Amino acid sequence: MGATRWGICSAGKISHDFLVVLKTLPPEDHKVVAIASRELSRAQKYAQTYNIPKAYGSYAELAQDPDVDVVYVAVIHPYHLPSTFLFIQAGKNVLCEKPLGMNSAEVKAMVQAAREKGVFLMEAFWSRFFPLSEKLRSLLRQRTIGDVVMVHADFGLPLITVPRTTEKELGGGGLLDIGLYCVQFACMVFEGEKPESIVASGFLHDTGVDKTGSIILNFSGSRQAVLTYTVTTKLPNQASISGTKGIIEIPSTFWSPVQLVVNGKSEECPLPSPSQKLYFPNTTGLRYEAEHVRQCLLQGLKESPVMSHADSELVHSILDEVRRQLGVSYPQDRP
Repeated sequence: MGATRWGICSAGKISHDFLVVLKTLPPEDHKVVAIASRELSRAQKYAQTYNIPKAYGSYAELAQDPDVDVVYVAVIHPYHLPSTFLFIQAGKNVLCEKPLGMNSAEVKAMVQAAREKGVFLMEAFWSRFFPLSEKLRSLLRQRTIGDVVMVHADFGLPLITVPRTTEKELGGGGLLDIGLYCVQFACMVFEGEKPESIVASGFLHDTGVDKTGSIILNFSGSRQAVLTYTVTTKLPNQASISGTKGIIEIPSTFWSPVQLVVNGKSEECPLPSPSQKLYFPNTTGLRYEAEHVRQCLLQGLKESPVMSHADSELVHSILDEVRRQLGVSYPQDRP
């Protein structure tokens, strides 16, 4: 297999960052061959800017492109399911931005479709592929801090003026935008174990979506994760894992870690500098996720061993229960 040939679904801000970052990887390994937007002019503009050979004015055309190995789906949340279905049915491998679905039922439907078609599908939780995330999992396996007892994580950014964060029809809400990073972090630390109970409390925006939430996940053996998120203000954005023999801290941007402090000793893994301006912090780290997808495809895998289908299903089952307790529902939740 030569270069992994990417198709990009959507010409938005995260697609810009993904495209810039792909250019930091060897061209013999990663090549963008096509981009699609519902507005052909936007696709054409991106194609010109990033030197992409083909631009389409519909996702269906991208799905039928025989030169595309894998599609990066970066549309807004409510369109993840229909877009991903479209590509799966066309036999394409898919890397879909998080949240994979609006609820766990959508996630299960996508996973089932991917399995039936025999294609690769992964939720784009880029956090898991940073070198320091790999180091963190290794430290936990080696029991460097003994038995994990408590996990803390908080994520807050002032996003309340961003329409996609507050409008229900756009899949708005703090949990599906940034709170889910805290949830996936806890799930990673507890190695995919299902919590015994979930307690959630928070506040809703006038639009009926959540703007602030605190979540307690109780696990077997009196272990706990305490998670806080908000789209109203900036939080410290830290995480910590406390064990019987010490503590691991991620002092900032825990969802895109560039520093770990293990029992007081700091280790840093700075990101390479991007060649162009990026919209979101630390998104140069998308390169690790893209390379992971390539390695999975080279090995003929249909799901990632690091962010598996079961991992996505667990995260989304927790998100469903948190939303139920907060009183947030979407049209997609109706049976």
